[in-house]
Order: sequence, then structure tokens, then C-alpha cells
Amino acid sequence: MPLDTYRAKRDVAKTPEPVPEWDVPEVAADHTGGDQEGRGDTFVVQEHHARALHWDVRLERDGVLVSWAVPKGLPLDPATNHLAKQTEDHPLAYATFEGEIPKGEYGGGRVTVWDSGTYELEKWTDDEVKVVLHGKRVDGRYVFFRTKGQDWMVHRMDGPPSGWEPLPRDLRPMLATPGALPSDDDNWAYEVKWDGVRALLAVEGGRLTVTSRNGNDVTASYPELRGLGLQLGARQVLLDGEVVAFNPEGRTDFGMLQARMHVGKPSAALLRSTPVQFLAFDLLHHEGRSLLKQPYDERREALEALGLEGEHWQVPPAFRGGGAAVLEATKAQGLEGIVAKRRDAPYQPGRRSDSWLKVKHIRRTSAVIAGWKPGEGGRTGRIGSLLLGVQGPSGLEYAGHVGTGFTGATLKKLGELLEPLRRDDSPFATAVPREFAKSALWVDPELVAEVDYTEWTKDGRLRHPSYKGLRDDYDPKDVVRE
Repeated sequence: MPLDTYRAKRDVAKTPEPVPEWDVPEVAADHTGGDQEGRGDTFVVQEHHARALHWDVRLERDGVLVSWAVPKGLPLDPATNHLAKQTEDHPLAYATFEGEIPKGEYGGGRVTVWDSGTYELEKWTDDEVKVVLHGKRVDGRYVFFRTKGQDWMVHRMDGPPSGWEPLPRDLRPMLATPGALPSDDDNWAYEVKWDGVRALLAVEGGRLTVTSRNGNDVTASYPELRGLGLQLGARQVLLDGEVVAFNPEGRTDFGMLQARMHVGKPSAALLRSTPVQFLAFDLLHHEGRSLLKQPYDERREALEALGLEGEHWQVPPAFRGGGAAVLEATKAQGLEGIVAKRRDAPYQPGRRSDSWLKVKHIRRTSAVIAGWKPGEGGRTGRIGSLLLGVQGPSGLEYAGHVGTGFTGATLKKLGELLEPLRRDDSPFATAVPREFAKSALWVDPELVAEVDYTEWTKDGRLRHPSYKGLRDDYDPKDVVRE
């Protein structure tokens, strides 16, 4: 019978799903081929948070709901086909079902109605189903076609909805310019400057991708963020924010984050000892619409409306006006500083703009490692100090050396990373002090260090630098004096 497989997979005493005792569809004997009249024309799409998030697309046909599980949902872009796995037929009563299927039961997880409506049938065979859907959230011509066994694909035959744009995959974050508090205070919003690494986070079809500032896919490094994709479900977004680690005092700590930054697949122990959070502060794309040209205030309002809140992600507050008070509060809390953002400014991908100003209490910068001076005494046989550079008009310019801020483990790790980069000549385009020129061990300038300092000297050197860690989200060619 049509629903025998459906009944066999469910225990009526354990699941809230509709399980009819018996159901024989009333279908006229002469209904053959692709005719739709009398066979039903309703459809439903249900969002199903089971072991893996997916969307169940169900079409009424001869008294049952013919069903496909679509992991990424129905495509809106005709250039992209989505996998569809045909499942057992469901009873018509399932079209309005919403609820929680108990864990351990078949399909355990939350089910909600994502969309529903009617459909026009254009073709129905064993290997191809072509329909026009008329729903509240999805409208257009689709074709399901079998590839092998129960594996199908679904393709949108119409063009994308009017005004819809695909999620961009090649953007780079907008950058802030060092500066002071602006005088026209009411025209600016103020956010805390977090001590972490920038990341763009894309969600589409419930699947999440994390991209570093220099365009590397680092999704596997932060598995605890995947739940954000599940929370957003079918909503398509591109977020800008910061991946951070909080220390026991509740402050973001770049040194702690080092343990996670260079690990492609963290162990369970590392996930427990050093969990991360994603702090979202901008929304760049939402539901097929680019927000890049919209003013900050509008993007921020749309971001806050998403209601993002979870164990490993949040939207920190932004303050309209009152910059001096925000700056003073961050100083009292021992934070790095604030970022001031013009409320009427668009988002400028990849650009360092004076529409965003970073106002720091702690002076911190990035510098390229170009070599090291061998240690003496207790550091004999290891790194004594790192020789640092920044990009200038003539190439890599000497910016001083840093010999503090290291642990024994850090020195060992740096030695392992730098040894394969050894070279015979200096990579600097400018002169290096004689004390280093004679004894330095040079390396290809591929690693970027983060250092605290008190000031830049008149001759372009960092005064009293202290090593904080390595960055893996900076291209050495982009590291300049700040």
C-alpha cells in the first residue's frame, strides 16, 4: 500500500507525526500518464533540523505527498543545481505538521513549515518531475530529475527572482584607519575593538563557510561556529566580524587565540580548553540583496534583526554617539580600544577607509618577520630576537627587532616554522643595523607577527616591542606602518 513504508519507519506511540491506521487514496482508475486533474495540486516545504539540516519538498499526488529531502533547499540560482534525495511517500496530513520528533526516532529533530502553496504540473514520469510552484517564499518553475536510484537533482528553470543576487564569495573585509575620536560625535557609531582575527562568515542553505581576512577558507578550524548556520536555516547571509577567545577575566585574548589559529582540525580537548566565539558587527548580504551600498545604520539594523545569539556567536552592542564615554569604559576594562564608524557610510570591501577609525589604548601592529638574531646565555641555540619589517615605497623596510614576549614553547615553534624559510641574503630593501647585519639569519618574509609597542621612532623603528603571536590572516605584502 502507498504508505506502508511510512508506517514501518514510525512508532505511533513515540512520534507526534500523523500516522494514519490505513489510507487508500481515492484515485480514478483511468488516471494515467501526467494528467494532474483530480490528483491534487498542493505542495509544502518543511525545514527539518534532523541529524543534518535539510528541507523536505512534498508534492501532492494521488492522495499522498511524494517527497524529496533537499539538503540545501530549493535553488534560486538556475546556474546551481541542488541534490534531492527521494524519501518515502507521506500522508496528506503531514502537509501541516510542525513539531519535535523525539531524538532516536526516525527523522528525529524539529520540523517547521517553511512554505506552502499550489503547483502546476508540466511533466511527471518515473525519472523527471517538472512543476511550477506558487508559494509565499518560493515561486517559479523547477524540475526534479533522477540521477541514480533515490538520488535526484533539482534545477530552477526560471531566472532568479527579480533583484536577487548570488552570495559573493570573493570579498575582503573593510579596514579601519588609525585615528582620534571624531569631533562630530553624533554622526558616528562606536564599537569595541576586539582582540581577535577578522573573518567573513557566509551562510547559505544552512551551511556555513568562514573565510579569513586574506581569503583563506578556515571553516574547519572553528567547528563550534557551524551551529550558527543551523540557527539561520534557509536565510542567506554574509557577515563581517571577529573570531575571538575569551580569557578567564572575560576579555578577548589574542595570545589565547594562538592555540586555535594554526590548527586545521582542532581536537576535542582543544575545543574544550580554548573555545572561540564569532562576534558579528556587520551584515554585507541578506536574502539575495547586497547591502554594501547601504549606510552603516541600515546594515546594523538588519544585522540586529537577525537575532543572532548562541553559545559561540553574538552581536555585540554598538553605540550611536557618546564616543568619549565608550572609549573611557573600554580603557577601564583593559580593552584594546574602539572603532568609530560613520553612520552614513557604505561598506568598502578590501579598502582601508577613514569612514572607520580605530582609536587604541594599547598600541599594537603587525610586522613581517625577515630574520632572527641567535640567542645568547639562556637562549643559546634558539632565537634571541626577531628582525621585523613593514612594506614601504622601496619594498620591505627594517622596523626594529623584538626579543620579549616569548615562552619556551613559542621559541621552539618559531624555530620550526622559520628554519625552512632560511635564505642567504637580507630581504630588506633598507639598511639594517650593523649588529644584526653581521650575525642575522635571514628568512623569506612570509610570516607575520603581532606586537605591542609604545611608539614609532623618528627613524621608523618600533620602540619597546613585545611579541604577541603570529597571524595567519595577513598577506605579508599588505603589512604597512600604522
